[in-house]
Order: sequence, then C-alpha cells, then structure tokens
Amino acid sequence: MTGLSIFNRTITIVFLCCYLYQFAFIPVSWFFRSHKTECSTVLHKYAVMICARNEEYVIGDLIDSIHAQTYPQDLLDIYVMADNCTDNTAETARAHGANVYQRYNKELVGKGYALHDLMHRIREDRPEGYDGYFVFDADNVLEKDYVEKMNRSYCEGNEIIASYRASKNDGYNWISAGYGLWFLRESRYLNMPRMLTGSSCFISGTGFFFGRKTADEMRDWPYHLLTEDIEFTADMITRGRKISFCKDAVFYDEQPVTFSQSWHQRLRWCRGYLQVLMKYGTKLIYGTLRGQFACFDLIVSMMPAYILSIVSLLVNVGSTVYNSFTAGSTGTAGTFLIFAMNMYLTLFVIGLITSITERKQIHTTKWKRIVYVFTFPLFMFTYIPIAFAALFTRCSWKPVKHVFSAKEMYTRSTY
Repeated sequence: MTGLSIFNRTITIVFLCCYLYQFAFIPVSWFFRSHKTECSTVLHKYAVMICARNEEYVIGDLIDSIHAQTYPQDLLDIYVMADNCTDNTAETARAHGANVYQRYNKELVGKGYALHDLMHRIREDRPEGYDGYFVFDADNVLEKDYVEKMNRSYCEGNEIIASYRASKNDGYNWISAGYGLWFLRESRYLNMPRMLTGSSCFISGTGFFFGRKTADEMRDWPYHLLTEDIEFTADMITRGRKISFCKDAVFYDEQPVTFSQSWHQRLRWCRGYLQVLMKYGTKLIYGTLRGQFACFDLIVSMMPAYILSIVSLLVNVGSTVYNSFTAGSTGTAGTFLIFAMNMYLTLFVIGLITSITERKQIHTTKWKRIVYVFTFPLFMFTYIPIAFAALFTRCSWKPVKHVFSAKEMYTRSTY
C-alpha cells in the first residue's frame, strides 16, 4: 500500500468519524416521532421583519403571501427595511401594505446591520413590543398555514424556531437544483433529527422565528458577521439555548442560477464560517468537551469537510505532479480518482435519498429530478475551491439579484 493510499484512507476515516452521526440522522428522521405537547393554542401578536435591497420585483409576492395567511391579519404587522435601495423596493412594499423604513449606510453593509436598525426602529415606534418576531428575505414566499404552524410550535414552548426551506426555482439549472437539494436535506435530514433527538437545530439564512424573551435580551439585532444566521445560532447554542424546528411550516426561497452569483454567495458563507469559528470557537470547543452535542455538531457542520477536502486535493494533486516529473508515472492519479469517486457516490446517495423522500417539494419534471441527483455531487465539489479561496480572500456582503416571481413557482416544470 502506497503512502498516498494510506493518506487517503486516513482522510476517509477522519471524515467518517466527523460525519457518521449525520448518516445516522437519516433513519432517525424516518422512524423517530416527535413528542406531541398538549397545550392550548393562543393567538399571539407578531412582527414580520424583512430586510430588502433592490427587491422590487419579488417583495410584493412575499407580502401578499403573508396577507394570505390563515392566521388573523390583525395579529401580523409587516415591517420592511429598504436597505441602500436604488430601485422602487420601498414604494412597492408600501403599496402591498407593509410598514417601510429606509436606511442609507455604505459603511455598515449587510443583513445583520439592516436587522439591527429595523429592530431598533420597531422598538421606538412600538415600545410595548411583540410576542414574537419572524425574519424573512424579500424573495421568500410562505405557504398559507405557515404562521399558524409556527404559532402552534411557539405555544408548545419553543422560543426559537427554524422552518422547512424549499426552493422557488430548484428546477432551473444544476446550480439552483444543488442549492435546493441541500436545503431540503438540511431541513429533513439535519434539523428534523436534531429536534427529534433533543439537540438544537440551526438557523439557516431566513425563515425563522424568535420570541419576546429572546428579543428583549437582544434588544437590537447584535449579529453582524458575514453569516449573521450562523453567528446567532452559535451564540444561542453556547448559551445553552435550544433552537427548535417546525417541519410543517414551509416557505420557498429563490436560489442563484449563475456560477458567478453562487461563487460570491458561498465565498461569503465560507468566510463567515471562519469568522464565527474565530469568535465562538473556544466556547464551542468548551461546550463540546462538556458533552454539549450541539456545539460539536456546529463545529463539524462549519469546517472539517472543507478542510479535509482541500488538504486531500492538494496532497493528491501534488503527489501526482511530483511523480509525473520525477518517476515519469501518474499512477497516483488513480488513487485520487478512487477517493474522489467514493466522495461522489456518498454525495450521490445523499442527494438521491433527499430527492425521493422530498419529491413533493421539488416542482420540476421527473427527468430533471433524476439528472440533478447526478449533478448534486458536482455542485458540492465546487465548495472545495470556494473554501480554499475563502482562506485568503477578503469578501463583503453582496446582494443576490432575485428575478423569480411567485407565479413562476408554479410553472417550474416548464424550465
């Protein structure tokens, strides 16, 4: 056995040690059942918070979907922060019935800062506060019973709640499909098993809720890293707070469709993961050593896969190049291809399982669902150069242009 083979097997073993529990999560989501808490359903008063930057094309659909909720409309107040907009986002939001604020700050840029200013303005204008707060992105669209389901979960005693994230445009191309499968997998096979096993779930970008207690402790949103959602998650977990998950509350999210957009977005995510590790790494390690599984789960979810993949790629490519020049042999390339194929098959199985069980949330043709299972591992492989670039690249928050309206959600099979 060559040294490279030993190295690749070692990487595989380390990978399995880090992520075996996530494979065990799959049957957990199939066979475990959540404990139903007996409680009376109280109709609470909620604020819906939306931060938007040049989102005039899609924000009206989100607000309309909130107005279409089965939950009483007099108990929902919609607030929009038009953040550094140069289009008609503010006017469109007002026309659809939202309370709109505007901010122009070219130095403090990003969703975290916009949320901070929005919560501050709400506290000023409504000092009595709300029973809870929803956070959405402007491109989201909600199922009609979304708030009703989340309110039920809140009544059961859950203070912070993530919801089920599906895609508006998952059938557009292999990039949007890759995002879509990943978020479906995150909902069904990560957050749901976390909840079922009594661990904490994670907040992922948008479509989440926190109650009055959490809002009063934060006052204004204090999370300003590139991935403010993961920063919020890390802070709650290291404080011993539990984030719950409501699988019945479904919302739709628009995904990037060009590799350029996807590269910049995921570069920001990877760089943000590094920021979170720098800020909360010590607390997360300490929590892990104390037996807090959620701390270990968050560390593993943010970084090891990328580090292992980068190290493996550099060692294998370097070994192949070295041998080709010194010994005139490229035999080591075969070892790397075997390793890469094993990784491909692992991701293929994950995508296949998700595509089968969550097919009702993938609204495109059957043949496209099949094709995108094969391209899902390729989409995940593109994280390797992105994660490598994040180690050395300074990046800032850049908005992703959204162009898919709610009407197009129901014509995705024609893509």
